[in-house]
Amino acid sequence: MKNKTERRVAGILLHPGMLPGAYGIGDFGQGSRDFLDLLSRMQVSLWQILPLGPTGYGDSPYAARSSFAGNELLIDLRSLAIEGFLDIDALLSAPSFPSDYVDYAAVRAWKEPLLALAAARFLKTADDTLMEEFHAFCAAQAGWLEDYALYEVLCVHYGDSRWFTTWDKDIALRKPDALVSWREKKAVELENAKIRQFFFFRQWQAVRSYAHGKGISIIGDLPIYVAADSADAWSHRELLSFSPDGVQTELGGVPPDAFSATGQLWGNPVYAWEKHEEDGFAWWTRRLAAAFSQVDILRLDHFRGFAACWVVPASASTAASGRWVASPGTRLLAAAREKLGNMDIIAEDLGVITPDVEQLRVENGFPGMKILQFAFEKKDGRFNPHHDYLPHEYDYDSAAYTGTHDNQTSRGWFSSLSHEYKDMVRCYLQCDDGDVVWQMIRVIMMSRARYAVFPIQDILGCGDEARFNTPGTCGTHNWGWRMNPEALQGWMVERFSGMVTMYGRSTGQA
Repeated sequence: MKNKTERRVAGILLHPGMLPGAYGIGDFGQGSRDFLDLLSRMQVSLWQILPLGPTGYGDSPYAARSSFAGNELLIDLRSLAIEGFLDIDALLSAPSFPSDYVDYAAVRAWKEPLLALAAARFLKTADDTLMEEFHAFCAAQAGWLEDYALYEVLCVHYGDSRWFTTWDKDIALRKPDALVSWREKKAVELENAKIRQFFFFRQWQAVRSYAHGKGISIIGDLPIYVAADSADAWSHRELLSFSPDGVQTELGGVPPDAFSATGQLWGNPVYAWEKHEEDGFAWWTRRLAAAFSQVDILRLDHFRGFAACWVVPASASTAASGRWVASPGTRLLAAAREKLGNMDIIAEDLGVITPDVEQLRVENGFPGMKILQFAFEKKDGRFNPHHDYLPHEYDYDSAAYTGTHDNQTSRGWFSSLSHEYKDMVRCYLQCDDGDVVWQMIRVIMMSRARYAVFPIQDILGCGDEARFNTPGTCGTHNWGWRMNPEALQGWMVERFSGMVTMYGRSTGQA
């Protein structure tokens, strides 16, 4: 019998940068509010996004230049113009950007100078109330903002974010005299950088408040690792696998498996866990607190890394020579909970999961992830009706998806299957080829899983031309897809919202 306290809800996965809009990339302007209005009409309670940090090489949200700062490309320029910090003529003369994907180089070339101009005008023209709000923001965020602003200014100065190879040694290693000197020399640029971050957080909190007014919660995403060329690594290299002179000694990754004979070598620095334990996981607690100040529910990426990490020597060319190193996940999460209280977290527990990872998830009460695309595997040569990822097997502590940002779209996935596996899928879903994706959505909606979340591409019926990311690759096809505003037709909205209501997942239902 269903527990009456088991509230089940539905969500849609769409990163803000995927939203339609006139300026080359989705942003925190009217497009975000229109999307939230759409979710409200569909009785959807959750909007899942990807990490909001400033992206670096490859534009991956999972390789951000900061765990705390925001991606300024998501700032709405129209709002800045309305407030008087930009001339509307600058927006009327915007270049003709592609509508179906983000040309990051073109967007940066046009948008970043305008953001700098808006920040400079803010400094000259903002009224006392707004300046007080800005100064309060700087004071509240000083623990990361001071370092990030200087890091960003130095990246521009050196034309490179790789502080460990291209910056002058004194500032790369944060010698006190060098820090003081650079802050004096770049005082104006530092203030400008802080104002741009103020724009980002002020606009995002307005979007989040609008979502809450519609009864919609935001699911965010937290990568376990930080990038080597990030403000985090530069300002806290003692917490990571760097030598005292700034040389990376170990890399993160995953071991060889059925998909890769050499494993995956990610290149991120791994954590010097003993240093984190010395101060009671203060950096991690600050990181989690910052994340929960932006979102309501947090997906912890690569959750198995909180039990043990695959650590590879920096000199290695593949991940095969790595080793498992235990992580203090139990103590870390306990320390965070003591400071932050209960945390609504989804554990990304995909892949080969060992009992210690499952125990860590269960003892913390975190829902795990179920991906329907992964469910159709054989056991002893036959369809396995007890596969954990089949919807009739889900328990309540689950976050269920047709696929994620890292998978093929469901239409693309089904099209790529062999005839034998297509038969397996059709038999399970009891449908023909044309309705497979909608039946995938339906059976997940029917399941007991607490969260049922669907990439917007699956509702639109997109093929692999709309795939958002292919793991292990770095190219123009990753992270750039954008939603066509005309693609979502009325019948799609009605069919999806009908399922949300029929299966007890609509806003306010228990």
